[in-house]
Amino acid sequence: MNIDSQVVVYVSYQGTPSTRFDRDYYVTHHLPLCMEAWNKYGLQRVSAYFPELLQEQAGTIAICECVFRDEAAMDASFTSPELPDVMADLPFFTDVLPVRLRGVAL
Repeated sequence: MNIDSQVVVYVSYQGTPSTRFDRDYYVTHHLPLCMEAWNKYGLQRVSAYFPELLQEQAGTIAICECVFRDEAAMDASFTSPELPDVMADLPFFTDVLPVRLRGVAL
């Protein structure tokens, strides 16, 4: 594995503390679903982060870090036949749409 070829994608969800987001479902079902769907294309690991929001402050309610073997692995995963199944799982844990951001070293 060449760490220089890895691609990191952050999937973020925006909302407020009252936005519906089932953290337990996300961690125990959705992230394993992503790994099962995309590991064969080169998804190496996923990690979930839940930033703290105060009162009704709007902002990031969840972030998933997805580490892919390389650019080709990322492209293959996000264009795979399994993508619709992964996206169809969203309503089970949230009402907000995810935003994908690619991490680039500064």
